Formats: sequence, C-alpha cells, structure tokens
Amino acid sequence: MCAFKAAVERGRAHAIETDIHLTSDNVVVLSHDPDLKRCFGRNERIIECDWRFLSQVRTTKAPHEPMPRLRDLLEYISQPALQDIWILLDIKLDNDSENVMRLIAETLASTSPGRNLWQHRVVLGIWAAKYLSLCVKYLPNYPVSYIGFSTCYARQFLKVPNVGFNMFQKTLLGPIGSRFIRDVQKAQRPLYVWTVNDANLMKWSIVKGVDGVCTDDPKLFNEVCDEYDGGSDIDVHVTWFQWLYTFWLYILMALFSIPLKHRLPGSADTFLASEKLKERASLALGA
Repeated sequence: MCAFKAAVERGRAHAIETDIHLTSDNVVVLSHDPDLKRCFGRNERIIECDWRFLSQVRTTKAPHEPMPRLRDLLEYISQPALQDIWILLDIKLDNDSENVMRLIAETLASTSPGRNLWQHRVVLGIWAAKYLSLCVKYLPNYPVSYIGFSTCYARQFLKVPNVGFNMFQKTLLGPIGSRFIRDVQKAQRPLYVWTVNDANLMKWSIVKGVDGVCTDDPKLFNEVCDEYDGGSDIDVHVTWFQWLYTFWLYILMALFSIPLKHRLPGSADTFLASEKLKERASLALGA
C-alpha cells in the first residue's frame, strides 16, 4: 500500500494499475508475481496460500509491507479526497477465470465507493477474449481494456464495442504500431501503454496522444507532462537500441502469433456470436 499511496500523494498519479491474484481461500490480493519469492523471500505460490498466512508475511525490503488486498486499495481510494483516482485491474491468467471475476465483483459490491461509483472508477484489464463473457456476466456496467503486446491478437477487440487497449509500449513503435494506434483512435477507444519508465518514451507517448501511461515513476512522467503543458516542444529521440528491441519483438510476435491464439482460448467473434444468440432468445421470449 505504501507504493500506491506514494504514487498518488507524491507522484500525482491519476490512476493505479495493479495485478490481481487469488488466495487458496478466495481472497482477492494484489501482487505482480504469482509467487512470494521476489518480494517476500519465500517460495510459495499465492494461489496455494490462504489469507491467514499471507497476511503475516512481509516484504524483505523496508518498510516491510504486508501484501495488500483489493479491498484495502478500494477502501483507500474511497476517501473523499481521492474520489477521482481510478484503477486498472490486471487480471492475471493463472487465476481460475470464472472464480476471479466472481470474487472481484463480490469485493466491489461489498466495498463502499463513496460518491463516485466503482463502475466509473474501475477498468477490467483482460488478457484473453474468453474473459469478455465473464465481464458481461459479473460486472456488466464496467469498462473493459484488453492487455497485451500483440497488435495482431489485439485487433479482434476492435469488433467489440467499448473495449479499450492497454498495450506493451515498445510494440507500438514503428509502422505496425502506428497503424494500430491510428485504428484504435479512429474507433474512439481508450489506449494505454505499459510500462514506460524512460523519459523519451514518455514523450513519445504524449506525442502519440495515448490516453494513459503506466509507469513506475509517476513523478518523472508528471515532470515531462509539465514541460509539454508549459508550451515547450517535445523532442523525441527513440534510440537505436529501442528500435532494434521493437524489431526483435515484431519477429517474436510473427513466430508466436498462432501459438498465442491457441494458448488464449476464445475469440471476440465467438463472444459476439454468443451475445447475438442471447439477444435473439430474449426477443423471442419477450414475444
């Protein structure tokens, strides 16, 4: 929770992006890693631990923080002074999809949002098309954002109304990325990028007109924004290393685009067809 508070209070963050995992006893917790090794110095996987155990562990580095729950973050931003802060939830694929969506919905329903409803402040970040039907089932009024790195896989979500995008920023450099950005903006969908910690790539993101930048350094990003708002021209220099890294990512995406589709079951077309069938059935029952 210290990191979230510092981002809001000292970094002037407008939003918090955080990763979702489940404990063995169905508590929704916040952790980037699926295990405790990097932050807590233990080998256990989160999904194998109950909340009673996890609530006792502390980070190896000062100030030795406990693992937060989604409820803890919601209660923090429900304070009157923080009603404009919103959250992008990164719902990790190692969770049981049905279970995690149900438990997120239950946590949101049981936590008071204050004057600003959660559906106006929480974005559901999904990695696979199979989550679309679960978003409709459990949280139908909440905005959804596809999270990923493959523009090829991401394009199917342009067919689904009101789905935004949270893309790995380096895959958007170059002509393929520029075309994707243009199509997303033409469709008037939100576009966020992750994880941008380099000042030049922050400037690139501003010039491209993205709607949000996920960064570990919100203070630096706000300094870059202040420079831009002050009327200064932004001089963007993407390094050769960054271009080469993007080219390497393009090669990887080309090689793994088909295996990726098999690893991430479901498709936007399947979802849309299912929704059409439900709509027809509802109309038939109404008649």
